[in-house]
Amino acid sequence: MATEAPPPPRNDTETGHGPASPTTEQFVEVQESAEFGELRRTHRSFAFPLTLAFIAWYLLYVLLSNYAGGFMGTKVFGNINVALVLGLGQFLTTFLIAWLYSRHAANRLDPKAEAIRTRMEGDA
Repeated sequence: MATEAPPPPRNDTETGHGPASPTTEQFVEVQESAEFGELRRTHRSFAFPLTLAFIAWYLLYVLLSNYAGGFMGTKVFGNINVALVLGLGQFLTTFLIAWLYSRHAANRLDPKAEAIRTRMEGDA
């Protein structure tokens, strides 16, 4: 059942509460600011190298699985072979990268983004 609901209010002048919405010009101004550029650089300097490293690590695992079957079948202990250890290492590195990014974002990105957001909502 579809109903025609009015769009949500755009700013506090319509509702009397909540932050005001910044204008398009304000968004462009912030996007071109040095502060936003620093935020973007901080994010990219962390995310891009880790992404490239993880892709290289994943491709190494795939290539070894396809072309180095003897090596990957080498027993490490019991019925555990190199392929299983490296495969589980993929999961471990995924969780490690997620945890590292979460810490990085909380310590370095979020404070800068919050400062920008607060300034924008205060100016609007």
